[in-house]
Amino acid sequence: MSSTLGIWPVRVEAVRLAERLTEQLGGELFRPWEQAEGQKAQFQAQFAQHSLWVLIMAAGIAVRFIDGLVKSKHHDPAVVVLDEAGRFAIALLGGHEAGANALAYRVANATGAVPVITTATEATKPLIVGIGCRKGVTEEQIERAVRHALAQVPAPDELESVRELVTVDLKANEPALQAFSRRYAIPLRVIARQQIEARPWVTQPSEWVRKSVGLDGVCEPCALIACGRGRLVVPKTALDGVAVAVVEDDWERVS
Repeated sequence: MSSTLGIWPVRVEAVRLAERLTEQLGGELFRPWEQAEGQKAQFQAQFAQHSLWVLIMAAGIAVRFIDGLVKSKHHDPAVVVLDEAGRFAIALLGGHEAGANALAYRVANATGAVPVITTATEATKPLIVGIGCRKGVTEEQIERAVRHALAQVPAPDELESVRELVTVDLKANEPALQAFSRRYAIPLRVIARQQIEARPWVTQPSEWVRKSVGLDGVCEPCALIACGRGRLVVPKTALDGVAVAVVEDDWERVS
């Protein structure tokens, strides 16, 4: 099995989205409509050739495509389903073992989709941490600021309770943020600047952030956008060039 990514749009109408994914994530782009053979048969012949798959189609079609191919969570490829509008990136198969959860975040960050993760370990983590930072901060500065904010949350092991880190797209490639995400295996989710502009939820606007990135704030709106039903439990707290806000997700609060 190749360790590369396969991208399979079921319709020609999704090819632009597929090309965008290929440009940002790499991998092999399939154009199954160019072949006479049926798509399901084509896909099943290719399934074992890649360890990662993004299927751009309805979830129901994806389920039918992989029917009869699934053998073991320790050997099956990772499968992420992305709808043609680029709204949801669903980790369908191989969430932990094959890396579908991580792939769903990569796809989501490349397209602006919402990553959909259903594995139990992640579902029980209630905290979302929004982060804004100055350029060039260190990983240690990120960690100190995050731990400082989480210390204000009554959780037994704060980092173990964090579902995801969230930042603005302008900070998506900040080395310290990426390193911190990797060290603690907490996915980093990216929110588009335009989305924050439409929902500028901040307790205290920052003149420095306004001048630097054109927004009133980053950490609070990022965390709140990432968890629409959550509540802000730690408003923006700044430490050594890093701003952090914490949102708690609680599905029981939704009537």
